[in-house]
Amino acid sequence: MSKPLKFAAIGIDHRHIFGQSEKMMNVGAEFVGWWTEGTPETLDSFIKRFPDVPRAATREQLLNNPEIDLVLIADVPFLRADRAIEAMDHGKDVMVDKPGCTTLEQLEAIKDAVIRTGRIWSVDFSERFEVPCVTKAAELVQAGAIGKVVQTVGLGPHRLNRHLRPQWFFEREKYGGILCDIASHQIDQFLFFTGSEDAEILFAEVANHANPDDPGLQDFGCLALRSDKGHCYIRVDWYTPDALPTWGDGRLTILGTEGYIELRKYVDVARDNGTDHLYLVNGTRCERIDASDAGLPYFAKLADDIRNRTSDAMPQAHAFKVTELAIKAQLLAEATAGKRHD
Repeated sequence: MSKPLKFAAIGIDHRHIFGQSEKMMNVGAEFVGWWTEGTPETLDSFIKRFPDVPRAATREQLLNNPEIDLVLIADVPFLRADRAIEAMDHGKDVMVDKPGCTTLEQLEAIKDAVIRTGRIWSVDFSERFEVPCVTKAAELVQAGAIGKVVQTVGLGPHRLNRHLRPQWFFEREKYGGILCDIASHQIDQFLFFTGSEDAEILFAEVANHANPDDPGLQDFGCLALRSDKGHCYIRVDWYTPDALPTWGDGRLTILGTEGYIELRKYVDVARDNGTDHLYLVNGTRCERIDASDAGLPYFAKLADDIRNRTSDAMPQAHAFKVTELAIKAQLLAEATAGKRHD
């Protein structure tokens, strides 16, 4: 029997670190320590959630521990590349919150580190890896339930929750822009469900329509992609209204040549406040499926990849490509916006 996987967290500035940590613990990994700089807004909640996990005085204390196999990172986005490279240079595999980095230069440095060290750099795209109905959709697509996938439409609305947001959330250079950040989820799902290895960005736009006092915040973004396997439209925003019983009505529509699937991931508005609603329509079926028990295989697969030096959880090239496309879409959108204002 293999020894339990041990992991540490470095940087807890985004609440996604809760899901990253809990789900690795759920597959039997041991949470042995954490470090963060200063007192981020997440600190009290993190300590309450993981009261028995010790805080390290320095991150070097964790990096130099030879028993730690994996480092989880949810630091301020513009710091994540340096944290990941440092961890890989100390012989650790890495799972980073999205966005994995915020510039193309950072991405190239991460690629070099992966080659140099032979370590795994994995991005927890939580809107796929932490959503059971996406697992079920993947099973149905693999079984041929909707034929060949030719398009995805991904919607990623979020609630602003201004009172919970740290200052870096409103600073473009620190969070990376709305497409680099949120839309990386939808780009990941498009490449995954169509089986695409690359894509062309047809257009990309960002805007700030509702928060003029925060010029660094982008509260709306959209883009379209095309690959040799299919097409994609993505819309992301920070406009979720207060009456919705959850943080966002995230949806994904997967169009196939013989049917379609719609995922209402977090709520079915005015019908069911529960999660993981899957709607399937094809030649013989027209039904709603409760997919809440479909499982989250990414975390167990990542643990196995760390032990076996495989790439079943997510191909390394996929993590790189999603990140590249998100950053390039962000840059294109900002260049387009700049031309409109000239």
